[in-house]
Amino acid sequence: MRLVPPVLLAAALTLAACGGPGGSSGPGAAAEGPAPADTLTVFAAASLGAAFDDLLEAFGADHPDVTIEPATYDGSSTLVTQLIEGARADVLATADQATMATLLDSDLPTGDPVDFATNTLVIAVPAGNPHGVEDLPDLAGRTYAICAPEVPCGAAAGRLFAQRGFEADAVSLEQNVTAVARRVASGEVDAGLVYATDVADRAGELEAVVPAGDPIVNTYPILTLTSDPAARAFADYVLSDAGREILAEHGFGAP
Repeated sequence: MRLVPPVLLAAALTLAACGGPGGSSGPGAAAEGPAPADTLTVFAAASLGAAFDDLLEAFGADHPDVTIEPATYDGSSTLVTQLIEGARADVLATADQATMATLLDSDLPTGDPVDFATNTLVIAVPAGNPHGVEDLPDLAGRTYAICAPEVPCGAAAGRLFAQRGFEADAVSLEQNVTAVARRVASGEVDAGLVYATDVADRAGELEAVVPAGDPIVNTYPILTLTSDPAARAFADYVLSDAGREILAEHGFGAP
């Protein structure tokens, strides 16, 4: 399977993300201004870190009366567990629908999640692909890291392994995809299973190898957890044309 440079891969996903819904209301509409003195706390999947930093910065510029707390980025399953155990957040964005469903099945009062992005699983290798990894079987005999199975990126890796009949022998199971990407970039492992966006955000450090077969694509939902106007306004901004443009710049596709 051919090696895809991260810049080209991100560009392809950007084209796929164009043309989100528009209109005066709904997911494609610009966010309404929230009431003054609101505070916004966001929990988001680790793979959203760079994109959500940009989204929160742009949102804050448009809504200077909102106090934006530092976002919490981690594995989606970890975030959901923290919320169920009493942590507070206004907005949750997970890296797959199954993890969001775990929260919806809990006793916490929630609204309805809305899908806002997609991401594709790839094999991350160091820049220059020094070990010549061209497809999944090339990982045999190499050191590689994946996410733990309860984490969306780990579940996605499991689907890929099942599709290809590949027996996993990873040297580590990480609690979020950022940790996998970091281990590959640092040279601790030869490769890792991450999302296309993780490679795009580490251009110059990592390259992406797209495994043969049907792509393994995760759909990302966003959910407001409180009735605070800032929460609804930020979720609407993520779903707006401006928000989709920022997500596309980071390599996310449209849902």
